[in-house]
Amino acid sequence: MSEPKTLFELTGGTPPPADFANASLVLIDFQNDYFAGPLTLPDGAAALACAEGMLAAARAAGAPIFHIAHSIEGGALFDRSAHGGQIVDALAPRVGETVIEKPLPNSFAGTQLGAALKATGRDQIIVAGLMTHMCVSATTRAALDHGFLTTIEANACATRDLPDGEGGVVSAQALHSAELAALSDRFAIVVRNHDWTI
Repeated sequence: MSEPKTLFELTGGTPPPADFANASLVLIDFQNDYFAGPLTLPDGAAALACAEGMLAAARAAGAPIFHIAHSIEGGALFDRSAHGGQIVDALAPRVGETVIEKPLPNSFAGTQLGAALKATGRDQIIVAGLMTHMCVSATTRAALDHGFLTTIEANACATRDLPDGEGGVVSAQALHSAELAALSDRFAIVVRNHDWTI
């Protein structure tokens, strides 16, 4: 049996990862609700630490930066007027950085993200965010439809355990790995421990 290959590999090769000289940084849903309470992610702190480094590198390079925040007005989770719905202090947006609130997992749906990214003149995005299987996946898949090539830093994403529908559990790490494998087939270049300062 032949070694499995991605569609990228079968159709010309996997593109190189993007860099901050040519791409925009998109930070998805780094909100307090993922770091305390029922949605606390087991690898959330590690993902946040990685994203902090990426944000610093993007700022140093002068790259366009987009902070995405899920918003459910008056909801038990992701209420932007409450502490849980706010972006974590470590990634707090600065003046000149775009903040986009979204109502759905796909950050392009019902928002101005597509137009704002196009306005940068860059056709590549670098993604970090929460959760891997949900908003990171939905946004990355939609990015292809909008004409963007996505690079994902695996270590700056995280998810949670889910029921498998058969009485068992799919662990957060298994779900994270499987979702990134699916995205790397055609939707994104997935990197781990990438040096974002170059």
